[in-house]
Amino acid sequence: MNAWFSRLAGAASEGSFSSQEAMYASHRTSRDYVWNTLGITIWGMVFPILTVVVTQLSGVEQAGMFSMAFVVGTLLMIVANYGVRTYQVSDLEEEHSFSDYQVNRWVTCVAMVLIGLLYCLIRGYADEMFTISLGVYFYKMIDGLADVYEGRLQQKDKLYLAGVSQALRSVAAIVVFSLCLLITRNLTVSCIAMGIAALATFIILTLPLALFETPKSRKGSFASVGVLFKQCFPLFVALFMYALIDNMPKFVMEGVLSYDNQLYFNALYFPAQSILLATGLIYKPLLVRLAGLWADPLKRRRFDLVVVIILVVIVVLSAAMVFVMGWFGLSAMSFLYGIDFDSLRGLCYIMLVAGGITAAIDFLYQVITVLRQQKSVVKLYAITFGFSLFVPILLVNFTGLPGAVIGYLIIMCILLVLLVWEYLRIRFTVARDAALPEGEAPPRRRPSELRAERERIKRHRGL
Repeated sequence: MNAWFSRLAGAASEGSFSSQEAMYASHRTSRDYVWNTLGITIWGMVFPILTVVVTQLSGVEQAGMFSMAFVVGTLLMIVANYGVRTYQVSDLEEEHSFSDYQVNRWVTCVAMVLIGLLYCLIRGYADEMFTISLGVYFYKMIDGLADVYEGRLQQKDKLYLAGVSQALRSVAAIVVFSLCLLITRNLTVSCIAMGIAALATFIILTLPLALFETPKSRKGSFASVGVLFKQCFPLFVALFMYALIDNMPKFVMEGVLSYDNQLYFNALYFPAQSILLATGLIYKPLLVRLAGLWADPLKRRRFDLVVVIILVVIVVLSAAMVFVMGWFGLSAMSFLYGIDFDSLRGLCYIMLVAGGITAAIDFLYQVITVLRQQKSVVKLYAITFGFSLFVPILLVNFTGLPGAVIGYLIIMCILLVLLVWEYLRIRFTVARDAALPEGEAPPRRRPSELRAERERIKRHRGL
């Protein structure tokens, strides 16, 4: 800590972050995995831990209000991130400067806060829910802002430093929020304190760390920032629509059921989310290397093999989580929350299956982004979003909480099938074009020929 604050003091006295030389080495694979695992795990545990804290100290109803605010804040964070992280870390040639990425992120963070404020006004939240929501939104905005600087560290093969930043910010949020709620028993004050703690870690650690430990960026340009917005717009739309799809049952429940149902749904969702987080721990450090494999046509079979292996790992993780929850997980949840979850065992298993499916969806989306085919998934999310508008509404209105969980599974299954089909289509197209003589364009074929080709592919793949 003394060494770090000495570096900060030196940068302040010289008036420039670039005056400080980098001190940490790149390409530390073991450190990347360890610290990235810690960072993502602790970040993923912020919501469930704080929900348990609020349930124990403020009751189920306020825990439901906090859960709803956090759900919306996480959705709004998609606006802040704008789908840029994977695009940024796979920009190996630095087509866009880091300055471009920073300008993009500051603009989207301001937009996130304004949209969050407008949402609260449209929903007509009372003073308490309004303040809780704004405190959570501010915390998630800092999370989104820090992401672009942590993305810079990953781009320069120092992912472990990004993990350190993410872990410390998340720990600060958990500790400050919990202590504040324990002392004041005031949820609104605690949410604001959480946002301030995140801001402090960003200023003291994340921002200077990224500027100290990566090369100085060339100057940005408005034209390049505009291209970045344009290139990542399909990513943003797809991610935002996916987040809407993912959270649609919760929004439906807010209008139909009491806030305590939000707590029950999210408590069941957290173990399922752990499958998604665990999968991210495995494949996210590999994104830069996956981009390298794809860039070399001779290594694309290895690229395909990695994709298949990760999907198999997701199946194994899902089965393991079902076993854990059936053995002692539900009992542990009942102890932590002070609520009997054993009666929800069947819904828990359904949610875990849905969690494995969401992990596969997230991974396939990242793969398609590495292939630079992100525009192709927007229509798939639009189709699934159409289903999400009426399936959860029908099921929640008929059966309540069980309908929300079952509706969530149905929607995720639809999206996974569409994404798998799209990935296979992209790979077939690339393989076909690669087989053509250099300079020769693919022949245009009649619709009847295309249909016959699709049938042949189906028979060949055994689909």
